[in-house]
Formats: sequence, C-alpha cells, structure tokens
Amino acid sequence: MAGRTWKNTYRLSDTQLEQLDRAESLLESMDLGNAEELLTSMLEEDPLCVPVLSNLGHLYGRHLSEFEKAVEYYDRVLDIEPDNAWARDERRRYQRYLTYDED
Repeated sequence: MAGRTWKNTYRLSDTQLEQLDRAESLLESMDLGNAEELLTSMLEEDPLCVPVLSNLGHLYGRHLSEFEKAVEYYDRVLDIEPDNAWARDERRRYQRYLTYDED
C-alpha cells in the first residue's frame, strides 16, 4: 500500500489492510451483515488480530446493540493488550449498558 502515512503497528499484511478498509467502508454504509461476515472470516485467519477484534466489538456494541458480544471482543483485545485504553473504555461502556438492562 503505497503512500501509507501511518505506522503499521500490528504488522498487518496488505491483504489484511485492504480487508479492514473494506470492512470499515461496509460499516460506514451500514452494510452490517457483510461487514460482520468479512470481519469474522478475517478473525478465523488470525484470531489474535487486535484491529479485527476491535472492529467486531464496535460492530456488536454500537451498531447491533449486542452488548454482551461487544464486551467479549473487547475482553479478547485486553487479553492481548492489557494497556489498550480504548478497548478498556469501550468495554466499560458496554458493561454499563448490560447493567442498565438489569434494572
């Protein structure tokens, strides 16, 4: 991917980067089923891919309101990167939503 202006921290392949771009475009256009399908297939290829896990957490939490699943994906991110503040904050948000449902 020529012209990249950011550091590829996770050392993702060009294919992974292209697939993530596609998944994010699908999310932006609210094509949630295809975004989910693409992200889960990427996760099968690399179950420890933090960007994929984060995107799945975002998909399930923000777009599908499946807060329990969102928390599970953010837990997986935090198992890999315990200091990931974004994942920790998102997990906390969706855990709160789960407790609201109990009231």
